[in-house]
Amino acid sequence: MKRIGMLTSGGDCQALNATMRGVVKGLCNMYKDVEIYGFLEGYKGLIRNNYKQLSASDFSGILTKGGTILGSSRQPFKLMDQPTEDGINKVKAMKETYKKLKLDCLVVLGGNGSQKTANLLSEEGLNVIGLPKTIDNDLWGTDMTFGFQSAVDIATTAIDCIHTTAASHNRVFIVEIMGHKVGHITLHAGIAGGADVILLPEIPYDIKCVCKAIEKRSKAGKGFSIIAVAEGAISKEDAALPKKKRKEKLANRPYPSVAYEIAEQIKETCGCEVRIAVPGHTQRGGSPDAFDRVLSSRFGAYAAQLIKDEKYGRLVVLKDNEVTDIALSDSAGKLKYVSPEDSIVQNARMLGISFGDK
Repeated sequence: MKRIGMLTSGGDCQALNATMRGVVKGLCNMYKDVEIYGFLEGYKGLIRNNYKQLSASDFSGILTKGGTILGSSRQPFKLMDQPTEDGINKVKAMKETYKKLKLDCLVVLGGNGSQKTANLLSEEGLNVIGLPKTIDNDLWGTDMTFGFQSAVDIATTAIDCIHTTAASHNRVFIVEIMGHKVGHITLHAGIAGGADVILLPEIPYDIKCVCKAIEKRSKAGKGFSIIAVAEGAISKEDAALPKKKRKEKLANRPYPSVAYEIAEQIKETCGCEVRIAVPGHTQRGGSPDAFDRVLSSRFGAYAAQLIKDEKYGRLVVLKDNEVTDIALSDSAGKLKYVSPEDSIVQNARMLGISFGDK
């Protein structure tokens, strides 16, 4: 008999259900008796003792279903040591729920913040296994997170659809793509969608360089340009500010987002007609693509093997196309950024894509 707790934490993505299915199918093929306790709305369910007992049949037919059958919520790691509004000690409550249900292991599907809490619970003596979820692909220690490729596909489709209208009207189009701190989605979707300019949080831009790229295309007889912009893209001017002043300036920015600010600057500098498209949360929605279904199934099966081997305090990761594991503590608190020196960035520059920095 194995008693497993499972929760999905943080932002949703397309392959959460597929990954949980992989864990359960793997366990059911190794054990005759498996009890699954799904905590509702992420860590909130673990804190509030809000769960439902699930059977293997509950995980049938969800390989292609987006979102999460358990629901999710954001429980910031930096607030984990603070009590809830009604005075509950969060860490103590989670440990009590775990012990009350006599769990053998807690499986946490989540991104950077969620895995920091998973590591905290591991250090508190609970048996925990992490599974790397985030559309941003920014979890340190894994080459790929599930949800990323599906999000890239949707963002790429958005850029593809913009091409025809941009060409028809000879306009500059800015497509704002998710990614506050890292630009992996924007980078991959920008290349896949044939963007002319890609602006990332990790590579501060100069609006004059952006306009230079647009004007270069115009002189070459190309009447439109596509700019893929990450939500967290930042100008060189703002990047040079002290962190506190930068936050204050961004908080008081008179624009809905960075895309609108860049659009206004391009209009003033180039005199171009600019339009903005924001695919937004569609990037998290819909069914997981084939890549994510395979990756999630592999991750889930590997997690089941870790449980069988009683190898806890681990994060399942992908390294050189092989599924393996690292210590939760090795990944907790670290982000995987795009480096300007990454080969994919250099390859993009060779294709003539501007990153607005030179």
